[in-house]
Amino acid sequence: MSVEVISPGMLSTVQDLGRYGFQAFGMPVAGALDRYSLMAGNLVVGNDLRAAGLEITISGPELLFRSERLVCITGGDLSPKINDRDVPVWQGLMLREGDVLSFGGARNRGSRSWICIGGGIDTPPVMGSRSTYLRGGLGGCDGRRLKRGDILPLGAPDNFSRRGEGFIVPHELRQNYIERPVIRVIPGPQEALIAPEGVECFYSSSYRVGPDSDRMGYRLQGPVIRHKESPDMISDAVPWGAIQVPGNGLPIIMMADCQTTGGYPKIAGVINADLGLLSMMLPGDYLSFRRCAVTEAADASRALKGDLERIRVLLADHRSRPKDPSREIPADDGAMLLKFGGETFDVTWRII
Repeated sequence: MSVEVISPGMLSTVQDLGRYGFQAFGMPVAGALDRYSLMAGNLVVGNDLRAAGLEITISGPELLFRSERLVCITGGDLSPKINDRDVPVWQGLMLREGDVLSFGGARNRGSRSWICIGGGIDTPPVMGSRSTYLRGGLGGCDGRRLKRGDILPLGAPDNFSRRGEGFIVPHELRQNYIERPVIRVIPGPQEALIAPEGVECFYSSSYRVGPDSDRMGYRLQGPVIRHKESPDMISDAVPWGAIQVPGNGLPIIMMADCQTTGGYPKIAGVINADLGLLSMMLPGDYLSFRRCAVTEAADASRALKGDLERIRVLLADHRSRPKDPSREIPADDGAMLLKFGGETFDVTWRII
């Protein structure tokens, strides 16, 4: 039970929800850049929310399926195809043995997608996670991006996962990727080290994602933010979403693969609910920031959890619906084979 990589795409890695509990030892969390999209896809295919999938960037891979699996592609629309036939994103898709999944390129906003496969990708876990940390060379497929010829082992699928075929995640429950997003932030622990005019500049300006941005951090280009005094400080913890202001005054948004400590003032932190919006941005894209209260951040996180629960409820209803017989095949004088959608039953009878 596996998937073979025919072509790896631009940047395809195995990712789950991340590697927690080891930041004190200098190990980044890593994981999917849009956790909501990964979890939603895992729901559709019957996986645990923490199951590993593939994170793909801009141009996706070409994958040969060696067994029948339910697949859901979430995130941006990178023009997925099954055997060269266009298929939708955010929907349960059944791939049979020998089917090929490929991608054509972005159709709309969104530079990344997540491929969730029934049973999950079953590479060996490292420190409790299958996530690939590229700079450290661990997790996923030997700590690297996919390459041609890789064989991705798959776990055992849920017994009823195939009944998720055809389920469509409603548009209002999908991550909303927009042009020039306004990212909500809460004030950082060192905002007081930034000059008042620097704080005002941060919240009133638009910034451009620079070319040297990656999964570790987004370096922004735009108006310079002034410090009160020296930009250097004693290093302290750096979480995903922290926005540092180094000596040149240009902010850096720390992403999933960021280091665990840093010595620059943190002017703000991106709220959890908006981290997924950053995952879709490319160099050259613009964004701005809006200060919000901790209560708003908490409400936004609860709203995302509520959306996942709504997907779970809708999926349960979809999976429980009776299927109309699609075929009726005579077997012999005393039995026949009925096929209900994706389910097959043997039925016998006797005449009395």
